[in-house]
Amino acid sequence: MFSGFANQWTPVVLASKLGRGPLAVTLAGEKLVLFRDQQGVAHALADRCPHRGVALSLGKVTAEGCIECPFHGWQFNGAGDNCKVPLTPDAKRERLFTASMPVREIGQIVWVFTAPVAQAPHEPELPDGLTNPAYTRTYLVRTWTAHWTRVMENMLDSPHLPWVHRSTIGRQMWKRMKPDSRMDVTWEEKPWGGRSRSTLDGHDANAYLDFYQPNMMSLNIPIPDKHFQIHALVVPIDDTHTRLIVVGSRSFARLRLLNPFFNRSNGIIADQDRAVVESSSPLEVPAAANEFSVPTDRATLQFRKFYFETLKPSVAEVAQRKLPAQERSS
Repeated sequence: MFSGFANQWTPVVLASKLGRGPLAVTLAGEKLVLFRDQQGVAHALADRCPHRGVALSLGKVTAEGCIECPFHGWQFNGAGDNCKVPLTPDAKRERLFTASMPVREIGQIVWVFTAPVAQAPHEPELPDGLTNPAYTRTYLVRTWTAHWTRVMENMLDSPHLPWVHRSTIGRQMWKRMKPDSRMDVTWEEKPWGGRSRSTLDGHDANAYLDFYQPNMMSLNIPIPDKHFQIHALVVPIDDTHTRLIVVGSRSFARLRLLNPFFNRSNGIIADQDRAVVESSSPLEVPAAANEFSVPTDRATLQFRKFYFETLKPSVAEVAQRKLPAQERSS
């Protein structure tokens, strides 16, 4: 499962999208069903009943918090355990389980660990801007027709700002540029990924990009004594589609009436990127040697290193539960 994106915590959808009924999603090529139990806790299962392969997302959530298959009424809890097999009271339900993925709900976003394990080996490591209750946050969701690696690289790329975003966040850089201007990009390894800074002709604007592995960028916009960040959460759907969740966090202008203004600005910036990134060929980022690069590509090359060395070879095996010896031999 999750070939090329296994064993990672990733955002999936806004928590507000997950109501009382099941929600079908595709994550890194795998069909999942999200649902809430009777306590409102979110869960994720493979969206396929192990009985006859029907999509569980077409079913319903029972009063007991199990998801019920629409075909024969088999029921599964959030751990993937079989809770009921109608018309067959002597069914060995412990053998009739389905795959379950760990889930967390953080910062009004549902996060899924991309492996069918009972317990993830670590918790999501997130920037303060996504979790601090002192900040006001805005949420914007877009679906791009692009491979997620192209979208992720775009979010880590500083040199494109004065061209793609000349009318928005790249305006000041464009005004400072001269015909012989030079940009220098640095990369600092961090436990959660890395930090990229750029200077233009030696001028440091004190902005920086943080890459949180595997698929999140946090842009720190310097405002004296204030917090202002834009987070790009790049969610792989399949080989040709990516869900982009843009989260803005701020410590000023906290009236929620102002949220549409900030969201509109983030939407304009995202749409400027989209028009360019969707034209990329090939769809998936190639190995570094297969495209020309220059020193200002340092941050994106670091991402490619992580992608090809860690993510692309990864795959999550579907766990086989241990059964008593007498049942394994039956």
